[in-house]
Amino acid sequence: MNKDFPNTKNTHPKDHEKSTMSRRNLLRNFGLGTFSTSALASFDVNKSLQKANSQDSNLLYDPSKTIGKPAGIDNGYGTPSPFSDAARKLKKGNQFSARTLSPLDKSFGILTPSGLHFERHHAGIPSIDPNKHFLLIHGFVKTNKVFSMSSLMRYPSKSAFYFIECSGNAKDLWKKPSKNLTVQDTHGMMSTSEWTGVPLKIILEDIGLDQNAKWIIAEGSDASRLARSIPIEKCLDDALLAYAQNGELLRPEQGFPLRLILPGWEGNTQIKWLRRLQVSNRPYMTQQETSKYTDLLPNGKSEQFTFIMGVNSVITHPSGGMQIKQKGYHEISGLAWSGFGKIAHVEISTDGGKKWSFANLQNPVLPKCHTRFRFHWNWDGKECIIQSRSKDEFGNQQISRQELFRIKGRHAAYHMNAIHSWKVKPDGQVQLL
Repeated sequence: MNKDFPNTKNTHPKDHEKSTMSRRNLLRNFGLGTFSTSALASFDVNKSLQKANSQDSNLLYDPSKTIGKPAGIDNGYGTPSPFSDAARKLKKGNQFSARTLSPLDKSFGILTPSGLHFERHHAGIPSIDPNKHFLLIHGFVKTNKVFSMSSLMRYPSKSAFYFIECSGNAKDLWKKPSKNLTVQDTHGMMSTSEWTGVPLKIILEDIGLDQNAKWIIAEGSDASRLARSIPIEKCLDDALLAYAQNGELLRPEQGFPLRLILPGWEGNTQIKWLRRLQVSNRPYMTQQETSKYTDLLPNGKSEQFTFIMGVNSVITHPSGGMQIKQKGYHEISGLAWSGFGKIAHVEISTDGGKKWSFANLQNPVLPKCHTRFRFHWNWDGKECIIQSRSKDEFGNQQISRQELFRIKGRHAAYHMNAIHSWKVKPDGQVQLL
């Protein structure tokens, strides 16, 4: 039984979609009571506004008295409302080797709009004419081949929802970060999109692989010529040569006209502006997999090729920088994800981890994709600590930050996937713990 709502049972993971609160109880918690549909038919907006407090001029606001703007004045591409303040945030660094953070605190559902998808660049964003762009595949193959974009797009395509997360996401949490950080600051280097492209397996099978083919070195067209070594097994599994995102062609900052998608793997491996795939019998130990993107351990050794992003979750609402303005019912909501597969369940604690209750998972629950979770919470106005922890279909579960520090030490910089905590103060202010 949920102590916040006596008529509510804590849900089991298999009962994600069952409501944990009746409609009547929900309305009662909001102080709305119940009303009949016949009352709606006789409801007069103007009369109700006249009876409202005339001192509040906002209650007399009536946009229906003014004709709206005409269509087609935005050059044929829609723009957000001027009242929307969702925006990417530039993290410290120069504009060429840059990071921009996705506004997770203003996200709804699981899909990130293309214009809000996080960015990570090592030498600026190249401007590429797709009619002049080619993909070379060579090395341990039966036939070296050059593909134009038009020739690639003739192959059978696939669309799927996948998250991409920089392995440096939540990097600040390895140290002692400021309490004023928001969820955009801590976890903003991840996003989910629908990606469309050609499965790499189809291309490799078409040109033929040599028996010594063990790795593929993927290289981009940016000025840093960023390159990573990818095991051939991943390339023959779910790797995608993507040319579209969220129903439109890739945007320049996301790799237009072609990028590599490796579902569930760290973002640095998912090469943008892809121009070359060299099939090899070994990894090439590039700069981005030796001096960077390795995990320093307490014994002085480093873990290399830690590709998969572990099971993780974070509460996005309420979260750092927000304020809960009144006691009573509030929805705790956030995102859970795993580079191994589907999320099995998410648990919520509102007392710093002493007790846990299952959250509801919103459909769709997809492999290697963000999953939205929701939890009904009745805040009593007292200081508390809210947390989430997730578990995937293979039994991988989020652990505490202390346990992660014990395993990996305090000098790591990548793959921070420990349980995350927000403190809610008596005045409703939410801050990082």
